[in-house]
Amino acid sequence: MRLLKVKVKPNSKRSKVVEEGDTLVVWVKAPAREGRANDELLDVLADYLNVPKSSLRIVRGMRSRSKIVSVG
Repeated sequence: MRLLKVKVKPNSKRSKVVEEGDTLVVWVKAPAREGRANDELLDVLADYLNVPKSSLRIVRGMRSRSKIVSVG
C-alpha cells in the first residue's frame, strides 16, 4: 500500500494532475458538495496512475482540500 498527499482544486474548467514536490495537485470539474469532488478525484487519479478506481481510497481529509489517498 502506498500513500499519496493530494491537494484538490474543485470547480475547475478541466480535470488535470500536476506533481508539486511530494504532493499531487488535482483539478476537478465537480463542486465540493455531496462528495462529488471526491468521486471525480478518484476517477482522475485512477486514470493518472493507471490503476483501477477500486484500488484507491481516501484515508484522511474527506471534507478537506488536503487529502491522503492510499493506492493498493
